[in-house]
Amino acid sequence: TVSFLAGAALADPIEGNWKTASGETASIVGGSAFSITLKSGKYSGKKIGSLKATGDNSYTGSITDPATDKTYSGKATLSGATLKMRGCMLGGLICKSQTWTKL
Repeated sequence: TVSFLAGAALADPIEGNWKTASGETASIVGGSAFSITLKSGKYSGKKIGSLKATGDNSYTGSITDPATDKTYSGKATLSGATLKMRGCMLGGLICKSQTWTKL
């Protein structure tokens, strides 16, 4: 059980600072739910999303476009130092995707 406790103390790999597709820095922090906040750029300090782990380095939740304040159902997939973000509306008929890089 000691190894279980040590493993539980480790941060989730999604946590940290990420460079967004438009060049800003976004911070992802959390535990059971992860909050995404912009740390640089025009919308610095704005919360732009919330994700929950679904297993296999996948996450679901919501993503907000800071320029329009529109919120989309979101998905993210972590692969090494890249995070593929996808936000959709209208049941997945309209989607936008971005790839972020770990800083």
